[in-house]
Amino acid sequence: MHNTAKKKIYTYTDYLSYPEDKRIEIIDGDIYNMAAAPSRIHQEIITELLFRIRKYIEVNKGDCKVYPSPFDVVLKNDNEDAAYSRNIVQPDISVICDKSKLTDKGCTGSPDMIIEVVSPFNPNSDYIRKLNLYDQYKVREYWIVNPMEKTILVYRLDKNNQYAAPKAYTFNDKINVGIYNGLEIDFNTFDI
Repeated sequence: MHNTAKKKIYTYTDYLSYPEDKRIEIIDGDIYNMAAAPSRIHQEIITELLFRIRKYIEVNKGDCKVYPSPFDVVLKNDNEDAAYSRNIVQPDISVICDKSKLTDKGCTGSPDMIIEVVSPFNPNSDYIRKLNLYDQYKVREYWIVNPMEKTILVYRLDKNNQYAAPKAYTFNDKINVGIYNGLEIDFNTFDI
């Protein structure tokens, strides 16, 4: 006998009905529970990156907005209704330059840049699942910061509008933010 029951595919509508005290993400229609409070180092890295990006935007009178998690990002195709999106994530940092994508709940559509700081509890999420997702939805720049290894992988869309091989850095390097001209982040100056 075959099991013909279909697996439930979760959407943004399901996500909105989840209890607020439960932090989840939905990727390809599957629910993933988010880890409890991250480590202090994780939060320090996010704070440093957020501060430097925000300061660059302010000094240059830029239009982009930068948000830390929890901040909902509903990834969808142009012709897709957000309610039916099967991909809702809460990146550690999201940079959005198209303000029409901003809603009261977060961002609907692809941010220009996403930064994820790897958790020791679920590294596959950032290195595999989210990498493929952000490539599929054409996030222009994606950084994976690994505090345990003190490494950063930077993915950028190439001329074919897909991620090329990543550039690899360490916490001793200065990294140019590709979505901007003139923003360089020196991880060596982080007080962590």
